[in-house]
Amino acid sequence: MDYFQYNKNGKNTQHFGSKMKNVIIIILSIPSFKKMRVSDKQLKTFLLDSNLVAAPDIERAQEKAEKENKSIGEILLEESKISGEDLARLEAYILGIPFISLQGQIIEPEILRLIPEPIARANNVIAFRKSGDSLEVAMLDPENLETIQFIKKKNNLKILPRLTDKNSMKEALAQYQKSLKSEFKELINQDAEKIMKMAEKEEASGEDLKKLGENLPVIRIMDTLLKHAVIQRASDIHIEPAEKEVIIRYRLDGLLHDAMALPKALAPSLITRVKILANLKLDEHRLPQDGRFRFDFSESKVSVRVSVLPVYDGEKVVMRILPENSKGFTLEKLGFSGIGLERIHRAIRKPVGMILATGPTGSGKTTTLYTILDILNTPDVNISTIEDPIEYRIPRVNQSQVKPDIGYTFANGLRSLLRQDPDIIMVGEIRDNETAGLAINAALTGHLVLSTLHTNSAAGALPRLLDMKAEPFLIVSTVNVIIAQRLVRTLYKSKEPYKLSAGQLKELAKETNLDYLLEIMRREKIIGPRDNWQNLNFYQAVPNKDCQDGYQGRIGLHEVLMMSETIKNLVMANATSDDLERQARKEGMVTMFEDGLIKAVQGITTIEEVLRVTKEEK
Repeated sequence: MDYFQYNKNGKNTQHFGSKMKNVIIIILSIPSFKKMRVSDKQLKTFLLDSNLVAAPDIERAQEKAEKENKSIGEILLEESKISGEDLARLEAYILGIPFISLQGQIIEPEILRLIPEPIARANNVIAFRKSGDSLEVAMLDPENLETIQFIKKKNNLKILPRLTDKNSMKEALAQYQKSLKSEFKELINQDAEKIMKMAEKEEASGEDLKKLGENLPVIRIMDTLLKHAVIQRASDIHIEPAEKEVIIRYRLDGLLHDAMALPKALAPSLITRVKILANLKLDEHRLPQDGRFRFDFSESKVSVRVSVLPVYDGEKVVMRILPENSKGFTLEKLGFSGIGLERIHRAIRKPVGMILATGPTGSGKTTTLYTILDILNTPDVNISTIEDPIEYRIPRVNQSQVKPDIGYTFANGLRSLLRQDPDIIMVGEIRDNETAGLAINAALTGHLVLSTLHTNSAAGALPRLLDMKAEPFLIVSTVNVIIAQRLVRTLYKSKEPYKLSAGQLKELAKETNLDYLLEIMRREKIIGPRDNWQNLNFYQAVPNKDCQDGYQGRIGLHEVLMMSETIKNLVMANATSDDLERQARKEGMVTMFEDGLIKAVQGITTIEEVLRVTKEEK
């Protein structure tokens, strides 16, 4: 049998290479095979034969692995040279263990419970299929024989180990929580009664408030809300007091969804609990407050940014969920591609100048700048930032938080940073004339400056800088590239293809040059040389049990404006943003709307989503 690959149905899905028929005999005779570990030497041999990774990348990974005391596989994953699933499939074949992908697979609750959740999470093992007296168990570590023996003894079943990848395991483990949703609801209802009785007896002030916030039922309810938010990959939790109840809402993939409604009497206790966690003033109800706290969930550390705002019915809380130990993004994963990606890489190779990211609040500007900083973050440079707030901690980067209440503003912070001998500076946002002037001067004096602006388009950033009294000749001398972006929801696996009608194509043609867009997609090999708009598939969301609205996750739509000589001349002549955009498009800039259409053709998102986030531009 060739390099056997198993999907969730146990079928052969991929062929890594015919040469393995000879190599496998040698590998199986190696003593280390009995230890159920894949050595770097084995992995390298199979990688070279399979052509999954280019030979130079493997050699570089081997050198780096030796220096950092890591495996070749770990380095290749960090550098996105191979997917976690492909690596796990390869290791499974080498070890002679079937591979299973659990992504998108629903595990029956009674099978899931055959392995208690604490044991499953601690050991990264999960039961997913039972047939007769045999139980198939997916795992990450093939040497974890003790856990296998425990499961066998506990259930009196024959255990069939299967190797899986980390993403599959993470998705499968989340089903424990999903299956407990009803139990969580019962817990909340049960505890709510206890809290309401207590709230009737206690006065909501001073030490009494602290008692309310530190009451065990309140702690359990808040922990439940936070855990559910992480499980559902929510970006924000809203606690909104109304006249007769407290509404809990989660922001999922950019849209708010009602999670639950709790009795109004719970409001003081919940708000107080949040304030205790974020170290805020418990007896302050008239003024807004901001804070931060961290908590552990499974093997992850999560940072939570808290904002408390007085409203008519009490105090509203918004908690921003920020996973701390999530893997770093790449520009490609954020949605950059083609000429836009090339322009950004060209800009970050320059030692001086400005890189600007624009867009409304929540469009992913800061994440884009963090990703660029991660690329630039090498031992030979000094990187300093001034932010409001610090959303993610970056190793080896000096991050500073503005504090306007004590006079520590972006402008003052930037002045101080310039005395810290930085090579690269990130200014969280250019908000005023003073900050704009300082950022431009920093770029002129030998620094690479990254920052954000609130504008609707890339071209709109240039008139905005002029409005901030920045001199035109200084702008054209410093700005390297401007990125504008929006976030769209991405389609889940259960998507349905369809073709656009003649009327729909006619409407699209009013918004963009469809022939030019076809050329771009052919050049980047997104479509075939003979494909046209009439035979291209688009996709629509298909709701299912696993994904209620058919969308999961988000990705960026981008436009990247490079400062050419022509655009510099237009800026000097005080041209409008429309004039600048027209020229940028002539020079190859793909707009956010056009980038969205390309992603719709690729099946990443839908036309409806693209229109939803870009229609204000049209």
